[in-house]
Amino acid sequence: MILNIVLFATGFLLLYYGASWLVKGSSSLARNLGLKPLVIGLTVVAFGTSAPELVVSVVSSIKGKSMIAVGNVVGSNICNIALVLALAAIIQPIKSHRSIFHRDIPIMLGVSLYLLLISFNSEISRLEGASLFGGIVLYICFNYYLAVKESRRALNKESVAFAHAVDEIEYVSSRTRQIVWISAGIVGVVVGAEILINAAVAIMKIFGVSEKFIGLTIVALGTSLPELATSVVAAFRKEMDISIGNLVGSNVFNILSVLGAAALVRPIPIPGGFVQSGLLFDYMVMIFVSLLSWLMMRKTYVLDRKNGVVLLACYVGYIAYLIFKS
Repeated sequence: MILNIVLFATGFLLLYYGASWLVKGSSSLARNLGLKPLVIGLTVVAFGTSAPELVVSVVSSIKGKSMIAVGNVVGSNICNIALVLALAAIIQPIKSHRSIFHRDIPIMLGVSLYLLLISFNSEISRLEGASLFGGIVLYICFNYYLAVKESRRALNKESVAFAHAVDEIEYVSSRTRQIVWISAGIVGVVVGAEILINAAVAIMKIFGVSEKFIGLTIVALGTSLPELATSVVAAFRKEMDISIGNLVGSNVFNILSVLGAAALVRPIPIPGGFVQSGLLFDYMVMIFVSLLSWLMMRKTYVLDRKNGVVLLACYVGYIAYLIFKS
């Protein structure tokens, strides 16, 4: 038991640092190739911070642990809003940019509803996976077009946020070291995912809990560590556009790229049925906390400390429900 916990923690650490190394190396390489900070932020950094969820879900899908793959994404999205965003708001009230409220959060809700729709047949097929992954390509292109268009009129807050987020990443000038960091990052997230999933399955058997429970709770929380670290640091620095933008973007990436890639590799079945397995309830919680955060900001575009406490209470209540049910 102790060995499995140690392996589980080792897998988390490899995922966390592997993602950081991957972002450091690939963003430095992208700068050397002359890409703009905006492009790097929308692609390299966004995919890098979602690397733990991506690799864990793909490896889980390959191993036939489909409920870990889906639970990881759904649980991570709930965690991002009801835990990470809540903690950031408690540390420092969040003033959201208008575009996040009017555009990005509605996109996140729309993508979540689409995932709900395609899951009712208790499987995410390769074709549906392709539609999800095609969505992330359109999302990146759409964001890039809008950001460039807005930055031509004025240096808008989102462009500044993207540029600042990229500037915060340590730059590595040597091409050889860039390749080393990228390689180390890839190895870190892949090996970390392998260790984490094997340990999670072993712990699951010891405690007699389901794949879904492990995916929605421990695995989801662990793969959300990059978002947690980024958002809490941004909250302390009062750079709240980065905090909320990072979380909303991460949720969109999790559904479109992570589940999309996992379903393309291997169709994702939902054992026991989508409704019967209780996964419908988890989807509804994901949509509810996303909608709740949007409603909280509808008048002033501010998520204050009181709102943060409410969201955090939702997360605690949800985890308590999962534990009680298991």
